[in-house]
This record gives sequence, structure tokens and C-alpha cells, in this order.
Amino acid sequence: MRSDKIRKILQDNREIFETLEEYDKTHEMPIGRVRIDITLDKKIVKRLREIKSKSGKPISHIIEEALSKQE
Repeated sequence: MRSDKIRKILQDNREIFETLEEYDKTHEMPIGRVRIDITLDKKIVKRLREIKSKSGKPISHIIEEALSKQE
């Protein structure tokens, strides 16, 4: 295979290759969901609950979407 084709395949499937690379390092798939405990300011929690009631989405999804938009 030519190197430009290899680069294109790697570029188009970068996320998959990074996932497999992480698996090689940790022997755990870096996919799925994990429960964590965090501490947030009361005002932020109140705002998250307001967004939750308006959108019907769980707070975890609201946070995930906000972080995804920053990338």
C-alpha cells in the first residue's frame, strides 16, 4: 500500500486507532460509561437542574454535550 493511502486510512479512522491504542496500553476498552462523584457549586447544580427540567435530558448528558462542543 502506498504511504498516502495509509495516512488517509489513519486520518479517517483516527478515533478507532486511538481506542485500540488505549486498549493495548490498559487492556480495557475506553468506551462505555463510568459513575463518578464530583463537587460543584450550588448555583451550577441549580442551573443544571433547570436545564434538565426544560430539556428532559439527564444532567450527565448535558455535561457531556457541553464538553463535546468544546472540542
